[in-house]
Amino acid sequence: MTVAYTSQHFKQEAKAALVEPNLQRALDRTTTLLQGRRAEAYRAYAEFETTRDAGSAIKDHVLCHLDHYLEAFERNAVAAGCQVHWAATAEEACRIVVDLCQQANAKTVTRVKSMLGEEIGLPEALDEAGFDRVETDLAEHINQLAGDRPSHIVIPALHKTQEQVAELFAQHHGHGRVIEEVGELVQSARLVLREKYFAADVGISGANFLVADTGAVCTVTNEGNAELTMQLPRVQIVTAGIEKLVPSLDHAGVLLRLLARSALGMEITQYTTFLTGARRPGDRDGPEAMHIVLVDAGRTDILADEIRSILKCIRCAACINHCPVYSQIGGHAYGGIYQGPMGSVLTPAMASLAQAKDLPHACTLNGRCVEVCPVKIPLTDLMRTLRERTWREQLVDRPTRFGLGLWAAVAKRPALYRFTTRWAIRALKLWSRGRGAIRFLPFAGAFTASRDLPAPEGGTFMDRYRRGER
Repeated sequence: MTVAYTSQHFKQEAKAALVEPNLQRALDRTTTLLQGRRAEAYRAYAEFETTRDAGSAIKDHVLCHLDHYLEAFERNAVAAGCQVHWAATAEEACRIVVDLCQQANAKTVTRVKSMLGEEIGLPEALDEAGFDRVETDLAEHINQLAGDRPSHIVIPALHKTQEQVAELFAQHHGHGRVIEEVGELVQSARLVLREKYFAADVGISGANFLVADTGAVCTVTNEGNAELTMQLPRVQIVTAGIEKLVPSLDHAGVLLRLLARSALGMEITQYTTFLTGARRPGDRDGPEAMHIVLVDAGRTDILADEIRSILKCIRCAACINHCPVYSQIGGHAYGGIYQGPMGSVLTPAMASLAQAKDLPHACTLNGRCVEVCPVKIPLTDLMRTLRERTWREQLVDRPTRFGLGLWAAVAKRPALYRFTTRWAIRALKLWSRGRGAIRFLPFAGAFTASRDLPAPEGGTFMDRYRRGER
């Protein structure tokens, strides 16, 4: 995967995001809502933790036997009437999809939201080949009109406020007026997109799960656009990462119980569809031809790496929704297609650690992502692993290395450490001038530029521990 990403880009974008009022308003509205919904879903589902254990075990098992399940899926998908294609790289995957569209003499191509498609650069490849590409997911439709990239893997237009969407629709939907009601905005998009569904020659989707023992493709949406995109056009193309496999429908059921609850706080989404093969004699609808493109794009390299557990990710975005860093800077600052904790692991793994070296460090290691991950990916451990690599590969800048070296020299000497922290706390108390917070601190300007530093409330941890404070 090619990601236009540099460390400088991340730092600049993060600083800009912190002072962008519309973005801050959109982030606050949405992340707070999603956190609350997930908490309610957790309380309402008594078997949530047991199901998490089962889901984690399923994904671990698949990764250990991925070759077996890939072969089984291909065999059963072909038996069901599909054509299966293998793509080692993002470029190869895009070339296969473009060739299939050209062979179908396609003019209009509808597309369901797919993070893999974004990852491999499929929208750009379709545009360059001259197809009329139509994004059918409401949020992706908004992004297409605005010329934006996704800022969230489940809610791609999370960075847009309702007011901004209303302005976009007024400009592009032909009615020329700003609509204030959410229902009317949805209806406006529906009217524009409906004729596109029927005009499309090819429909392209991703897959939430690939069921090995039947060759079925499972999609999960709330808008019904996947069903219209997958069944109305003559040709259906599915692009999916090789890690999307589950052994059977029963195993898919376990993960489906986790996916909607973790992503949106719902028991199940409005539309959960399993499509098995192209139209057969006697079928009333469905595509005449169905192609499945299985994409590696670096996944086998990750499989052989100590961070392989990131491949368990089911793209629910629970870690993103609960990340205090994401909730302040949004998704675009991360530079790549994936954001938040999972993006801080995936982007360095799929692009390069040199390009994305700041992402593993853009984390407080508070552990909320691990607590909510439905398949128990140890995200903070993975980020620590990548941090260690940036140090070993000397990707950390000299001032930071010097500062960490100085800190380590003090920390290795207990008496010196206690003496230093005791005096540092006294100095910080004086600097705060009794306000309870420090608005500016020398050598910490990057931190205090966008937030206050809490002033120490008492002595050092060891002093308070000796006094029996808990």
